Amino acid sequence: MKTTTQVCVIGGGVVGASVLYHLTKLGWSDVMLVERSELTSGSTWHAAGGFHTLNGDTNMAALQGYTIRLYRELEELTGLSCGLHHVGGVTLADTQERFDMLKAERAKHRFMGLETEILGPDEIKQVAPITNIDGILGALYDPLDGHLDPSGTTHAYAKAARMGGAEIVTQCMVTETNPRADGTWDVVTDKGTIHAEHVVNAGGLWAREVGAMAGCYLPLHPMEHQYIVTDEIAEIYERAEEHPHVMDPAGESYLRQEGRGLCIGFYEQPCKPWAVDGTPWSFGHELLPDDFDKIEDSIAFAYKRFPILETAGVKSVIHGPFTFAPDGNPLVGPVPGLRNYWSACGVMAGFSQGGGVGLTLAQWMVEGQPDRDVFAMDVARFGRVITPGYTLPKVIENYQNRFSVAYPNEELPAARPFRTTPMYDIFDQMGAVWGQQYGLEVPNYFAEEGEPRYETPSFRRSNAFEATAREVKAVREAVGINEVQNFGKYRITGADARAWLDRIMAGRVPQPGRLSLTPMLNHIGKLIGDFTISCLSETEFQLTASYGSQDYHLRWFDSQLQGDVHVQNISDTRTGFQIAGPRARDLLQAVTRDDVSAEAFRFMDVKPITIGLSTALVQRVSYTGDLGYEIYVDAMEQRQLWQILWTAGQAFGLKPFGMRAMMSLRLDKFFGSWLREFSPDYTAAETGLDRFISFKKNTQFIGREAAEAERANGSARKLCAFEVAATDADVNAYEPIWLDGTVQGFCTSGGYSHHAQKSIALGFVPTDRATDGLEVEIEILGEMRPARLITTPLFDPEGTRMRG
Repeated sequence: MKTTTQVCVIGGGVVGASVLYHLTKLGWSDVMLVERSELTSGSTWHAAGGFHTLNGDTNMAALQGYTIRLYRELEELTGLSCGLHHVGGVTLADTQERFDMLKAERAKHRFMGLETEILGPDEIKQVAPITNIDGILGALYDPLDGHLDPSGTTHAYAKAARMGGAEIVTQCMVTETNPRADGTWDVVTDKGTIHAEHVVNAGGLWAREVGAMAGCYLPLHPMEHQYIVTDEIAEIYERAEEHPHVMDPAGESYLRQEGRGLCIGFYEQPCKPWAVDGTPWSFGHELLPDDFDKIEDSIAFAYKRFPILETAGVKSVIHGPFTFAPDGNPLVGPVPGLRNYWSACGVMAGFSQGGGVGLTLAQWMVEGQPDRDVFAMDVARFGRVITPGYTLPKVIENYQNRFSVAYPNEELPAARPFRTTPMYDIFDQMGAVWGQQYGLEVPNYFAEEGEPRYETPSFRRSNAFEATAREVKAVREAVGINEVQNFGKYRITGADARAWLDRIMAGRVPQPGRLSLTPMLNHIGKLIGDFTISCLSETEFQLTASYGSQDYHLRWFDSQLQGDVHVQNISDTRTGFQIAGPRARDLLQAVTRDDVSAEAFRFMDVKPITIGLSTALVQRVSYTGDLGYEIYVDAMEQRQLWQILWTAGQAFGLKPFGMRAMMSLRLDKFFGSWLREFSPDYTAAETGLDRFISFKKNTQFIGREAAEAERANGSARKLCAFEVAATDADVNAYEPIWLDGTVQGFCTSGGYSHHAQKSIALGFVPTDRATDGLEVEIEILGEMRPARLITTPLFDPEGTRMRG
């Protein structure tokens, strides 16, 4: 066994083997994997082995497509069989809501190049004849669906890795991982110590325990999962071709052919978490005792959907644990707060996602960043505030909702409320209907007396529609107020703070008392942040950005620190309110003796102002596109600030507004949103953020070379706004844009402008076609809706109210 290595991968399941292979594929040969038992020990060996591309996140779906296509390549490379069965699969819809979801997914697949199709009941019966189609409205068919041999596939990854120079050591248990001062690691095993430049935690069922060795908590939990293999069934083995997969979300089941019989598994409601207090190190190639009681109702439903099962004997029962993250997606990437420590955990769909996870992590390690936006599986997406007490109920909820309809406006209830601001009880008494972001409770809108305190999940306009319209009207006609808690906020100090910001931000760093807007780019010119910089002095700055990206951004800041620079996360200690609307200045002047006239307090100014008992940091900027101010105080002072603003605001028609109204208001100005219009999938030039890049500054800011090249050559696509002839459903995200009879673009987000009373979409089309008035069609829930490209904002097009 080697005692020094560039990378030590801990864990010999399919994910660890995939990571190892992809590292060698990208050119790192001094890599090794250590496994406490044998390859596939843990969850891999007893997995059902199914694979599919269906995923609500388009980048996850693309990576699943990559994984599936990779298997043939592995077989050709190694000469080993993965036991592939590309039989295709159908996902059934028994309600209009579920059918809407499948049609929305089919639309996404159009611009992704995935050849799925919608089937009617009769077509389902032809493809999957054992299915009882009573009550079925339709299905989504995916020809890439199938299953494989878990053991054979894992060993194919392992052989391919060895062919690339990797070493694999089995029967080698890791007992400690200790960091050195230079960022490298000592991996202590029962066969000796390995000095590794990088460590990858692919521990699977033991990922929590392996993470604890490094002093980090990974939000994962194992769940018991059970599937059944039947005896031989004549209607199955006498078929000329293998029966396809059938996903029956209503019955919480998946079914496929297994030899001459069937395999059916369940995501049952009375599910059970496993190893709540830690996975035993002695666990390996064991199964859990059969538990038919918890799947009794699921089996009864399956008998109705697939009557053939009722007379089939049970050949075997596979009951074992799998790990899940709170949202069901993997935890991948560099672990925030640790140097050279990487996560490849929580991959419950290992044979759909394992290849994509391995590729993503290898790109991150070898090339510095993945080639696409992978925030949906980034280990940083939950933040270090997450606890085991939060993880467990969220994992249970995710398991129970595995086959549920995923609505774009749905707010899941488990483990809530978790994190709240000092305003929680006040807003709750005012009728707040709550959403959550990064564990924080955020008002989505405010229900009036007699209205339900719950937003109905829907792909169409929900019962929040009228409340949102009220709040938009209040902002546009008088003044509205909401919290600024759900901004990520960072205090940057030090003698080298300005020079550091000049290097990591592509835009201009403002002078004292002023703000600037700037994109943050990675080394290949992709967007990794959309920031406001507030210059408080030559040695102190405040940054604001997306609240849900705190650990994502802090990880980048930490990796780029140079000189006398200090970064402090003040997201939860500096809070306050935004006031916006034509009476916003009147309200602010009413609560301070400072001069806040247009001449004394210009657009994009920032200054300390005495409001009530507080010295507040106030900046004149607003995401609503209206006259507005952001008012920041210490979190301990937020309630008194509220009382002052709320009391004075009654004379000006002050009303609270939530995130639903905010998202409508920003559409009036075509303002983009982080992880919608702005993400690592896109460049500044594509999205229009290049107008905030300071190409005049002398600094060699990160991503400058790529940004200048795109500036010279132009971008192939352009983010545009569209007015859509929608009915009761607006654009959500990733709907295809049809131009000249073909899909030539896609939507990033959209919604309803209550101010203009129009349905609006934002999306990409070819740059050479992006002209005012361009007629296109946008596919919304399977229906083609006419749309027209517009270039004039719907509100205050000259910016006179916002800047005046």
